[in-house]
Amino acid sequence: MNILVVGGGGREHAIIKKLKQNPDVQKIYALPGNGGIAADAQCVNIGAKDIDGIVDFAVKNAIDYAVVAPDDPLVLGAVDALESKGIACFGPRANAAIIEGSKAFAKNLMKKYGIPTAKYEVFNDCDSALKYLDTAPVPTVIKADGLALGKGVIIANSKDEAKAAVKSMMQDKAFGKSGDCIVIEEFLTGPEVSVLAFTDGKTVVPMVSSMDHKRALDGDMGLNTGGMGTVAPNPYYTKEVASECMQKIFLPTIKAMNSEGRTFKGCLYFGLMITEDGPKVIEYNCRFGDPETQVVLPLLKTDLLTIMRAVTEGRLDSVNVEFEDAHACCVIMASKGYPSHYEKGFEISIPDELLNKVYVAGAAKDGDRLITNGGRVLGVTEISDTLASAIDKAYADVRKISFENAYYRKDIGKRAICATEGK
Repeated sequence: MNILVVGGGGREHAIIKKLKQNPDVQKIYALPGNGGIAADAQCVNIGAKDIDGIVDFAVKNAIDYAVVAPDDPLVLGAVDALESKGIACFGPRANAAIIEGSKAFAKNLMKKYGIPTAKYEVFNDCDSALKYLDTAPVPTVIKADGLALGKGVIIANSKDEAKAAVKSMMQDKAFGKSGDCIVIEEFLTGPEVSVLAFTDGKTVVPMVSSMDHKRALDGDMGLNTGGMGTVAPNPYYTKEVASECMQKIFLPTIKAMNSEGRTFKGCLYFGLMITEDGPKVIEYNCRFGDPETQVVLPLLKTDLLTIMRAVTEGRLDSVNVEFEDAHACCVIMASKGYPSHYEKGFEISIPDELLNKVYVAGAAKDGDRLITNGGRVLGVTEISDTLASAIDKAYADVRKISFENAYYRKDIGKRAICATEGK
């Protein structure tokens, strides 16, 4: 089979490494891929949002199956366009990808179908939003309605901060058209859990839960990032919580989307908070999370392509999806200064014995050299019988990898360890 994977980050590298394990896979193309992915797939310089270019390439290169991984092309209709040419895909069509593409849609869906989430209001004009903030409790959460590279959410600790956030989004267009509409919602407290789930629109198969670390600095300080590391499974996601999520969140979400004529097929990401009132949805993503994928897929025992094709063909209930009874830790190695200003172009040195444990996100090829080309450069993942051991092994690997201006958090998994110890 000839496989096409749309995207060019660490998430896509993790997907490609897993797809390569299927003996039926002859060739994998990554559009656009990156310098590190080039070791595992043929990279083609076609952007993830170039839908026409992706479709044209797929047709000309006799692609048998396509995996559309990032949010932008999914929301833009990449799956619809590929399917119109007879190419089977993993990923939701545009009318289902709206569950991430519009936060207002997602919140209204949850309200309509009784899916637990934070209280909220939706605003299409700045004045109304500012007026509402005069009486809204703080802290409060301000969200741009559309896609914003994971940066369109601001937690405001005062009314002044909240109003500044609204003006930044709606007046100053900090996130472009994504901020034309905003959601202002209740600030929830409790442990956060990420759960990715395979679904064919009928059956829901949750993957191993994970814990992301969004803040740039140790101690969960600093700016929000795309994720500085993950561990799996998440100790806060107990069997009891999992059962409640399945009955009150996962299955109702799939049924709600079906009722709206927006059947979701692909990977649905549930961003959850375990509050005193039970689990609630913070956000949906219409695809694999990054860097959650880098700890979840290494634990997957069942062949990924087999699962994906079953999702596409609506027969997920016929596949026994299994995960290792183990723990995983991924530490992100970033460029110093990320997520603000950072420099690129530094040579990356990775020992050969670690190549299978490294997922490349922001790197390019310069001749035979691999050089930094982004904020998040690498994800380094280790698996072990215990969480503490997985963390120790991941950091031991990180210390063997080098590039100028490398930065990484030193406390990935610390909260999870404390949770397992009851602290």
